[in-house]
This record gives sequence, C-alpha cells and structure tokens, in this order.
Amino acid sequence: MGIFHPAFTPEAINRYGTGSLPGHLGMECLEVGEDVLRMRMPVDQRTRQPQGLLHGGASVALGETVGGVASSAVLGPDSSLLVVGQEINANHVRAARDGFVVASCRALHLGRSSHVWDIRVETEEGLLVSVIRLTNALIPKRPAAG
Repeated sequence: MGIFHPAFTPEAINRYGTGSLPGHLGMECLEVGEDVLRMRMPVDQRTRQPQGLLHGGASVALGETVGGVASSAVLGPDSSLLVVGQEINANHVRAARDGFVVASCRALHLGRSSHVWDIRVETEEGLLVSVIRLTNALIPKRPAAG
C-alpha cells in the first residue's frame, strides 16, 4: 500500500488540471506510484524564455504543481484540508531546450499541518535540470459562501 489515495490516478489528475495553469502549460501526470508522483511538461513556446531555454519559472510551476497534487493525493478526495504552497526553492543546474521535462516528487515529511516534498526535474534522458523543495501548508477549508 502506497502513500497516495487510489482515487488519484493519472487520468483523474490530468482531467483536474484542464483549464488552469497545468493545462495551459501542457503538464500531464505520468505515474502515481507507491511513494512517487511523476508529471511531465513540454519544453516549447509556452515554457521557454526568449533565449530558447526552459524558463526557470516554468520548472518551479511544474514543481509546485506536482507537489500540490501529491499532498492532495496523500490527503484523499474527501479531506477537509486545503493544500496551499507555503515555501518553495529551486536550484536550476542544467538547461533544457526541447522535448519534455519530468518532475519526480517524493515526500520528506508528511505531518498534520504541513508536507515537505523533494522534487527532481529531469530531461527525458534523465539529466538533472532542477532540484526543488516545496513545503505545503494544510489548512482547514472554509465553508462555501451562501
């Protein structure tokens, strides 16, 4: 048994991102494993800087997305908690120019009020592009305004 709720399949995650930033940047979930969640993003006109390289902000957006999805998948679909990014840092160590980058997300800490994730963004060939650490706060959902 893994750490992720079974309702969080790659297909369900991909449907959820349609119409928001993950969908606009072409992000898609590849795998929900026992203890790892993987998503990929194209390196194309949407995600490159003017010099033709993958934009560091796009790598960070991929990292925050995969980490946010991972926290949600740990909590499950019926959780009364909302996942919000609290702190993120990234080290960009290699450029990517085309193809896809793949983010692999693993838990460093799964607490009652926060989750900390270690995220590696790599080229399809397995070359390290960015290392990201994300802390998510888990806060009670507010009742819908009526």
